[in-house]
Amino acid sequence: MTIYELIGKLELSLKNKGCTDTPITGCYASDMLSDVLANGKEGNLWITRQTHPNIAAVAAIKGLSGIIVTGNKDIDPETLEKAESEGIVILSTGLQTCETAGIVYNLFLTDKGGGKA
Repeated sequence: MTIYELIGKLELSLKNKGCTDTPITGCYASDMLSDVLANGKEGNLWITRQTHPNIAAVAAIKGLSGIIVTGNKDIDPETLEKAESEGIVILSTGLQTCETAGIVYNLFLTDKGGGKA
C-alpha cells in the first residue's frame, strides 16, 4: 500500500508536499520520539499527536514513509517545512491515535500487497 492509497481509504489531509507513491511497510504509533527512534522500522508510517519540528527529523533518521498527526491538531508551518525538506509526508486526521492505528492495521490485514502493521 502507498501513502496515496491510504489517503483515499482514510480520507486523510495532505499537509505538505512530498512523494505519495512511497510504499508503507507497516505502522508505528507512539507520541514519544525516543520510542520511535528505538522501535520504528524503515518504511513504517508513524501515527502520533506530536506536531513539533523534531518529528520530521526522527522520521528522516528512521526512514519512515510518512507521519499521520491525529486529533485534528494544528501543525506548525516550521514542522511542515522541515518535513518537506526531509522528504517526509505529513498527513492529518480528526480520528484519535487508537482509531487510526486500528484502521491502518485492518487495512494491512486485508490488503493483498501490504506488509505487516
